Amino acid sequence: MALFSDAVFAVLITILVLELKPPAVDTFGALLTLWPTALSYAVSYLFIAIVWMNHHHLLSYAQATTPRLVWSNFLHLFAVSLIPFSTEWIADTQLASAPVTLYALIFVVVNVTCVALCWEAVDQPSHEAASARLRRLLRMRSVVTIGVFGASAVVAVWFPATAMVLICACLVLYLRPDPVRAEGRQAVERA
Repeated sequence: MALFSDAVFAVLITILVLELKPPAVDTFGALLTLWPTALSYAVSYLFIAIVWMNHHHLLSYAQATTPRLVWSNFLHLFAVSLIPFSTEWIADTQLASAPVTLYALIFVVVNVTCVALCWEAVDQPSHEAASARLRRLLRMRSVVTIGVFGASAVVAVWFPATAMVLICACLVLYLRPDPVRAEGRQAVERA
């Protein structure tokens, strides 16, 4: 399952780059006009990379490949596969309201499907490899980010650039897939 998922993530990142088109004019000024395209590409690339890294981390806790885990994984990959479409729409419309709203809503769906995947891989009551603290932190982080992505969708109706900033800020919470291990390492480094 992990190899299939890796292939899907690799294809999605490839699709993102295929949507980058050079300007028709051969000046750096023309290149600067592509900033919405570059921004949406960079955020989407980072988002897919973060999702991929966290996906690997979650699957490392899976005790068995169950049908529910496989279907949760398929739903999660489906949600992530919508990112290139919304990225191109943002680029084509120069950061317009509706595309950024859709983008934020897709991030909500990706996060909701990640919660389902997390439940199947990590949050089972019988799971001994994942501490109660880790499960609690993963749930809390998911609830917070679903809320921020949802708020970003509302903000995007009036202020699409602000919504993109909120989305980017929210991604920082996922740079470390395991907040407990990261916290433990920091405590050891301080000692």
